[in-house]
Amino acid sequence: MLTKAQLIQSIKDLPDQFSLEDVMDRIMLIQKIEIGIEQSDAQQTLTTKEAKEKLGKWLK
Repeated sequence: MLTKAQLIQSIKDLPDQFSLEDVMDRIMLIQKIEIGIEQSDAQQTLTTKEAKEKLGKWLK
């Protein structure tokens, strides 16, 4: 889950001028990273072989 502290730090890291789209992109990226970390901690990941099998038609 995204924390208020992460959001505040992310906004501080933006340049002095930015668009709403820049903020939304940054928030979504941080949230997706957090979800990935949570999934990894919960052992909800795939091996490289499993991922290649699932994504085979796109990786060729």
